[in-house]
Amino acid sequence: MSSFLDRKLTRRFQTYDLDRDGLVDAADFERACANLGAEYGLPDTDPGLRRLREIMRGLWQHLAAAADTDGDGRIDLGEYKRAFTAGLLETPENFDRVYVPFLDALMAIADTDGDGRLSAEDEVRWTRGLMALPDATGRDIHRRLDTDEDGYIGTAELLSAIREFYFDDSQGSAGEFLLGPLPE
Repeated sequence: MSSFLDRKLTRRFQTYDLDRDGLVDAADFERACANLGAEYGLPDTDPGLRRLREIMRGLWQHLAAAADTDGDGRIDLGEYKRAFTAGLLETPENFDRVYVPFLDALMAIADTDGDGRLSAEDEVRWTRGLMALPDATGRDIHRRLDTDEDGYIGTAELLSAIREFYFDDSQGSAGEFLLGPLPE
């Protein structure tokens, strides 16, 4: 694993670990959904939030099956990184199969006007709600991911950035900034 990918995976782990206890577990995924629902004022019964919660539970199960090597129901940073080294996502195609439904469910909530794209404020809200990122970080992410500079991030731009985050080892790509600044 390159040191660059190592830094990106550390950052992704940090965004999963919402309670900052150094471990990721099912409760972090549930908390992310609850926080996003609260950000958008959605009741637990909202169909879009229920769909996202279902997908997030599936993502947790997929991640836990690959990374929770000691079977304690929690994943530490080392387990998380080893799962990627062992081929958790394997190929961009496998990645798309897992993440496109997540992205669609997220967009159904975050794209409040239904135009298929996210404004800077939309980006701030969903990153704050789902990953507890500061507003300034959400704005910076939006600016960097808006590769066509039209003031919006479309699903294609977001998916491209997510792919770059995991599969592009060249520094400076838009995907490098998907989750805000990387740790040193």
